[in-house]
Amino acid sequence: MDYRKLLGKVESAVLPYFGGGTVDAPSRRLRVTWPVAPGWWRFEVKGREATAREPAGPEGLEALPRVRGHVWGTRLVREGAVAEALALMPEEEPPRLSPVTARRWHDGTLLFEGVEFEGEAEEAARRALEEDRALGDARGVSASLRAAFGFAVLEAASRGTGIPFAPMEARARVLDVAHEGRAEAERCLRGLAEERVRFLRMQAEQEARREAAETRAWTHREHGAPEVWRDAEGREIARPLSGRERERWDALTRMRQEPGPSPFPGDPDGREAARAWSEREHGEARRNGRGHTRHAHRRTESDVGAWVERALDKAGARLLAQRRLGDGLVEVVYTFMGERFVTVVEAATLRVRDAGVCLAGADTQVTLESLPSVLKEAIDTDALVITRHV
Repeated sequence: MDYRKLLGKVESAVLPYFGGGTVDAPSRRLRVTWPVAPGWWRFEVKGREATAREPAGPEGLEALPRVRGHVWGTRLVREGAVAEALALMPEEEPPRLSPVTARRWHDGTLLFEGVEFEGEAEEAARRALEEDRALGDARGVSASLRAAFGFAVLEAASRGTGIPFAPMEARARVLDVAHEGRAEAERCLRGLAEERVRFLRMQAEQEARREAAETRAWTHREHGAPEVWRDAEGREIARPLSGRERERWDALTRMRQEPGPSPFPGDPDGREAARAWSEREHGEARRNGRGHTRHAHRRTESDVGAWVERALDKAGARLLAQRRLGDGLVEVVYTFMGERFVTVVEAATLRVRDAGVCLAGADTQVTLESLPSVLKEAIDTDALVITRHV
């Protein structure tokens, strides 16, 4: 088989494009050569790259799973009070709380399909919303309509209080909000605000401990004391080699550079000594978050964006944007399970510095690749509290 012909094969495919640097075909994710306006496009696919050639009409929707619910803004609210973003909505916005259908694309995105016939319940809920009334025990109101109504009340209360929220944060209380009205919505929002304040206070305390540790290390260096560096939790992360360790390291270095017998009895070629040293050094690096080689460091310096995108893609998330911050940090904006998140990571390791959600101070114990699984657990247990709404 001539693989050059296979790699050079050009195909045509009609796909929905949602923006960003990638587009999803039924079986794989493709890199877009240059961005175009979101919509349905006919793409020219070559290898892993897709080039938009012309706008096109939707294709293959009838084979996709259909999802029903009620519209709230640009989201479809379905069973379980789950509010998912709707992609490629029409220019004419559907009436508030309308029953709608969508099709789930291969990457999980919901594609708007159309508005269904509504009954008296939708009109009654719409009137209650306009008159700032609660639904109470109104009959004939489906679970998805009740949840959509609750989210709409929360949205109005958020504008009034200035406290932002994400649907996943309020999902556990949204039915109570629909039943009780604005007062319950404000209680829900104030609870989220208090949780964020507690998190920020804890984060500030951790930062103060970290700065104190750095100050102590600097003082030790200035006064000739043993140089021991510790992290914010007081754990040792670096120190000079002892005399015996330095001697062993120098011997290993000479052994690698000069041919001859091993300086270690019972290890004539020095392989066991070198292996033990390497395993210990790499083990310490992994435990202390320093597990990147010089090659990895060069890679992150030259192509952090590609590394971030691969990590998120592997975790089932989609990159929206990123920007470099000071001190070797990167701010990453991405979507996961239909929600938008903002996370700050170290460029050299992708270790999380600020997850953008409350992790009880355990942010640095996860990486960008492992964070989505933590987010999923928080979402599934209704424990999600987002701290970065930007």
